[in-house]
Amino acid sequence: MDKRPCMIAHRGFSSRYPQNTALAFSMAAKNGSGGAETDIRITSDGAFVCSHDDDAVFRDGSRLLVADATLSELRAKPLKNPKTDDDVFLCTLEEYLTVMKENGMICFIELKGEFPDEKVREMFGICAQIYDLSKVIMQSCCFLKQLKAHEMFPELPLMLTYGTNERHYERCFDCGFSIDCDQFVITPEMIREFHSRGLEVALWTVNTEEDMRRCLALGVDYIESDVYGADALTL
Repeated sequence: MDKRPCMIAHRGFSSRYPQNTALAFSMAAKNGSGGAETDIRITSDGAFVCSHDDDAVFRDGSRLLVADATLSELRAKPLKNPKTDDDVFLCTLEEYLTVMKENGMICFIELKGEFPDEKVREMFGICAQIYDLSKVIMQSCCFLKQLKAHEMFPELPLMLTYGTNERHYERCFDCGFSIDCDQFVITPEMIREFHSRGLEVALWTVNTEEDMRRCLALGVDYIESDVYGADALTL
């Protein structure tokens, strides 16, 4: 099918810049990515920050659990950054959304850690206020969490994160959920099933030229990568 997908920078341009930072998101835009994936956690004082891991590691070697620290504590020191000489700080949801909006990029957002319903409502309310919910895609392997978010925000695009074939992805069809699938699990039949229902397919995480060529040929809608941006589309 050779469809040209939207390239999504996995945690920003994370192969060259510290992941899930404003710098990584900004450089993803310069690298030609059409979107950027991030992970959101909640601090002890209720702020939303971009962090895949449950702790933040700082340049001085110290670390703090995100859920046990306040936003001011987490942003008081630069993060560990083995990739560049820049001082980088923990990125807030608002900073991430601002970079995405300035560059017209798609937001892939995965919720990490404890996320009560009221915080889901608050977080996507912020997304709607700063950017546009049609540009924000919530990803989760928890189907119940997806259903609750759908009830709160019917216009919010949703993707089931799918890493094995043990669960039944067909339940997405009744709810209108797209799929965010491990590149080695997806099949052409699955892609046709989703596309025939007007649903989208994203693949993760594609970092080698061989894998990228194979995934480009599948005709999916999004490809997540630590390495490639617009340059993938010329392979």
